[in-house]
Amino acid sequence: MPLLSVRDLKTYFNVFMGTVKAVDGVSFDLERGKTLGIVGESGSGKTVSCLSLVKLIAMPPGEIVGGQALLDGEDLLTLSEKELRKVRGRKISMIFQEPMTALNPLFTVGDQIAETIRLHQKVNKKEAFEKAVEMLTAVSIPAPRNRALSYPHQLSGGMKQRAMIALAMSCHPQILIADEPSTALDVTVQAQILLLIDEFKKKYGTSVILVTHNMGVITSTADDVMVMYVGKMVERGNIYEVFNNPKHPYTVGLLECILKSTGGKHALKTMPGFIPNPINKPKGCAFNPRCSRRMSICMAEEPPVVEFGKHVAACWLYA
Repeated sequence: MPLLSVRDLKTYFNVFMGTVKAVDGVSFDLERGKTLGIVGESGSGKTVSCLSLVKLIAMPPGEIVGGQALLDGEDLLTLSEKELRKVRGRKISMIFQEPMTALNPLFTVGDQIAETIRLHQKVNKKEAFEKAVEMLTAVSIPAPRNRALSYPHQLSGGMKQRAMIALAMSCHPQILIADEPSTALDVTVQAQILLLIDEFKKKYGTSVILVTHNMGVITSTADDVMVMYVGKMVERGNIYEVFNNPKHPYTVGLLECILKSTGGKHALKTMPGFIPNPINKPKGCAFNPRCSRRMSICMAEEPPVVEFGKHVAACWLYA
């Protein structure tokens, strides 16, 4: 039985121009101790899907209009705000997309980590601060006690991201959502951050949802992958099955955009076109304007989800 089972999740935003179906019927499972990679271009609905699980979207204009998110059999979408406070940080924790702004500039790093610890554990202020120092040590921040007394602006980008991981893992959650954890970091620091997340996953048995637009990151870190496009799942399955035998043309296009290290001169492939306006999506399959294999039915009706064992794809090519 999966740790987290999401079924037909729908999150819409009602704005003055119309209704944005940011997440439109997304389903996936997260297995215990595994990493699920959610990949797609900006605007695909990756982050909104994750924020919806713990109701961190602005309501209004956002609204979760349907679906289930079962964590150990309990539907997170039916919980009250008071009940969700016990879930956030303790059962599900999140590394937010922008470490430069995710930390509160008015409080020291140690105080922010200690606040989370005190909220979910029966410890006093001094004990919580010592645990915060321990977490900063665990994420390999030099001089952790001094850094705990520092404000966010006094830390480098890599240190801020490590502090975010320390904060997220301070109560040893069942699920860690890592939203673009390597954004705005140089390649060496990116690798260190991803390795750090993997070490915590193995140490505490934490399940991870890794959100990224970088297919290369997914190949080296995830067990399963879900590809999203304009609010919908277009392909989902085991990482090896999806990457070795991609079914959806969008997945194929994303994989072709990965730089190859095979030597020689190779032209960098790009995907034609742009992700459409979510308010005025194309009729039928939303990817059809960019798809070299589109058929007439692709421009008229939404594709069904076709199963290839545990590997699924939403495409008319296989219907």
